[in-house]
Amino acid sequence: MVALLGAHLADGVRAQLAARPPEGFALTLLIPRQSAEPLPVERFVGATAAWMEEATEHAGALDAGALDVGAALSTVADAAGDDLLGQILLQLPTGYDLLFGRPRPT
Repeated sequence: MVALLGAHLADGVRAQLAARPPEGFALTLLIPRQSAEPLPVERFVGATAAWMEEATEHAGALDAGALDVGAALSTVADAAGDDLLGQILLQLPTGYDLLFGRPRPT
């Protein structure tokens, strides 16, 4: 899931996030891949929920998958901190703020 997120981020922001704990971020974020364009939230959730063991019991239910992905991305948000998370969210389509557990005012 972190690798897929990293594919949606510009190299500078990806490197900043990879430098934060936990160490596993660096291993997956610095894999050289780049997405042509960020996935909409629904497609990101579907793609990542399929990779998460906890999501398999939900058999692709979008709402349940979003909870699982959101739980994982809230860890990423905590590691990133507010300033870096703000930069990350600027590079992603609307709706990702909710997945990171940091809803933005409309």
